[in-house]
Amino acid sequence: MLRLVALLLILAGSASAAELTFDIRIEGGRVHDTMQLIRVHEGDSVKLRWTSDRPLTLHLHGYNIEKHVAEDGVTEFSFTANATGRFPIEIHGSGTGAGGGVHQGSPLAVIEVYPR
Repeated sequence: MLRLVALLLILAGSASAAELTFDIRIEGGRVHDTMQLIRVHEGDSVKLRWTSDRPLTLHLHGYNIEKHVAEDGVTEFSFTANATGRFPIEIHGSGTGAGGGVHQGSPLAVIEVYPR
């Protein structure tokens, strides 16, 4: 009986994880106000689909995802939200900072991952 309860709890937790996709456009080094804060829950499968009016490199801190976004192309960040907290997404420029680049100003957006 105890094993059945444990199995049901595990299945209930995994069933509540969502698959979320966010389409985010960068123009002039900024995103629309409604996309500056993205909220998800622990265990969610998250897909960020980026487009930009100029080529740039984006870095999602905490998940250590860094990718180049081509002008008017689509670049995807896909990850499972395993770590909870606030994680900034920043534009990286050339230089010698973390990850081989320097941050250019305040975060472009922030992802908040809440415990489930």
